[in-house]
Amino acid sequence: MSMPDRTVRSIRRTRRPSRPSLSTSLPMPRDSLQSSDTAPARTDTAPPANQKAPPGRKRFILIGLGVVAFIALLAFGWHYWTTGRFEVSTDDAYVRVDFAILAPKTAGYVATVPAVANQAVHAGDPLVTLEDGDARDALAQAEAQLAVQRASIQRIESQEAAAATSITQAEAQVTAAEAVSVQAAADLTRYIRLAQTDAASAQRLESARATAATAEASLAEARAGITAAEANARVVSAQKAEAEAMVPGLTAQRDQAARVLDETVLRAPVDGVVGNLSVAIGDYVTPGKRLMAVVPLRDSYIEANFKETQIEKLLPGTHVRVEVDAYPDRSFDATVMGISPASGAVFSLLPPENATGNFTKVVQRLPVRIHVPDDVAEAGWLRPGMSVVVTADTRTTPPRQD
Repeated sequence: MSMPDRTVRSIRRTRRPSRPSLSTSLPMPRDSLQSSDTAPARTDTAPPANQKAPPGRKRFILIGLGVVAFIALLAFGWHYWTTGRFEVSTDDAYVRVDFAILAPKTAGYVATVPAVANQAVHAGDPLVTLEDGDARDALAQAEAQLAVQRASIQRIESQEAAAATSITQAEAQVTAAEAVSVQAAADLTRYIRLAQTDAASAQRLESARATAATAEASLAEARAGITAAEANARVVSAQKAEAEAMVPGLTAQRDQAARVLDETVLRAPVDGVVGNLSVAIGDYVTPGKRLMAVVPLRDSYIEANFKETQIEKLLPGTHVRVEVDAYPDRSFDATVMGISPASGAVFSLLPPENATGNFTKVVQRLPVRIHVPDDVAEAGWLRPGMSVVVTADTRTTPPRQD
C-alpha cells in the first residue's frame, strides 16, 4: 500500500465520530489532529495490474501464432517430402579404430620409457627399452662360435688344397713308375732273347728280372699312393661339408641372439598416438604383458548400428552425413564401406536362445562400417569411442546386384 493511501485512511478514521467510552473520554493530542487535518488527500488511484489487453490485440497475437505454426508445418512437410522420407538415421554410432597393443616378446626389467601418454609417435620410434646385458652377451657368444666355425672351414679348405696336390704328385709318380716299369720289362725281354742265344749271361738276366720286378712294385706303390691321396681328399671334402653344414645353425643362433637383443627395444608399429600407458622404469615385464596402445587416428572409421528394418536401404557406397556429439558445429560427409554379416547378438559371448520360454521380439541392429574421409581422419579431431549421429541418404544407394 502506498503512502498517500495510508494518509487518506488515517484522515477518514480521525473524522469518524467515536463512541463514548472510558478510553475515548481522554482528550486527543492536538499535534495528531493537526497533522491529520493538514495531510493532503489524494483522490486518484493506480489502475489494477491485471487489467486485460484489448480484444483486438489478443486476436492479432493468435493470428500471428497460427501463421507461424502453419509456416513451420509447411516447411517440415516440404523437407520430409523432398528429403526426410529418403533418410534413415541412428544415434547408436561411434568412432572406431583398430589400434595396436604394445607387448614385449622377452622377459626383463624396464630400463627406460621414452614414451609419454597422449604423445604422437611415428612407426619405428622407441617407446620402451629393457635391460639388454644378457642379450648382448648371448649375441657375442653366438658370433664367436660362428667365427670359429668359419675359421675351421678355411682350415679344411687348405687341407683340401693339399690333398689335391697330393693326388697330383701321386699321379706324377705313377707316370714315372710306369715309364720305369715299361723300360724294365723291355730290358727283361731283350735279355731273355740274348740268354737263349748265350749272348747274355745268366747273371745279367737275373738282374734284368729283378729290375723289372722292382719297377712293377714301384708302379703299384705309386698307384696305391693315388688311391690314398684320393681317399684323403674325400675325407677332407666330407669334413668341409660337415663344417659348412653347421654354419646355417650357428648363423641362425647368431640371428636369434641379435633378434632377442633388438626385441629389448619396443618400437611403435604404426604412426599414431600413445594411450593406456601402464609401464614404468624398473617394472619386470613378461612376454605378452600389455604395456601401452598405439592408436592410428588416421585409420579411424565409424561403426553405426542400424536397425534391421533400415538395412534394406543401405549398400556399400551409400552417402551418409556424420554429426559428432563432441563438436556440435562440425559434420562431414562419408560413405558406407560394408555391412556386418550378422547382428551384434550373434557374435556375443552368450548369444540369445529363443527356442524356449516366452518370446518378446526385439528389433535387432547390424553394425555398418562407414569410411571416414582422409582429410577428416588426418585432421586428428576424431577420437575412438566418440558418439556420432549418422544420417544416410538412400537416394545415393547404388543399384542392388541380385
